[in-house]
Amino acid sequence: MAVQLRVGDRAPEFRAQVIGGKFGTGQEVSLKDFRGSGVVLYFYPKDDTPGCTVQACGLRDDWGELGARANIFGVSVDSGASHEKFIKKYQLPFPLFSDVDKKIVEAYGVWVEKSMYGKKYMGAERSTFVIDGAGRISAIFRKVKPEDHVAILREALSKAGE
Repeated sequence: MAVQLRVGDRAPEFRAQVIGGKFGTGQEVSLKDFRGSGVVLYFYPKDDTPGCTVQACGLRDDWGELGARANIFGVSVDSGASHEKFIKKYQLPFPLFSDVDKKIVEAYGVWVEKSMYGKKYMGAERSTFVIDGAGRISAIFRKVKPEDHVAILREALSKAGE
């Protein structure tokens, strides 16, 4: 059974490889490195797929506003090399966590059974977690539509700043 985190819960700690943004390639960071400032973890299924590209490019296009409000990280189970290609191809200004061992997706309860064309498989659910400076979850958005992600995130970060 997948973990069911709720608003107000302490965000699960993790340590993982981050690619891109101010981190370059292959640096390891943990959630506790960002204590005192807001963090957004947006989980997505796979680099360079149609929905994930729409979502990432939306964040890229609004990066000036969103990046000033929180530390934003994409999280998928793709490799660091896949992330590097995705970042370069779409000129993404934000970092991506490589979660190949699935520790972050499982800790946040977003590694779930999915179904496509009648075939069941495991994959990351498109979900976003907004974490406050004290390490508590202040908002959760599950099954986010890629084209709606930026507007939802902008509103959540506006409320967090009030």
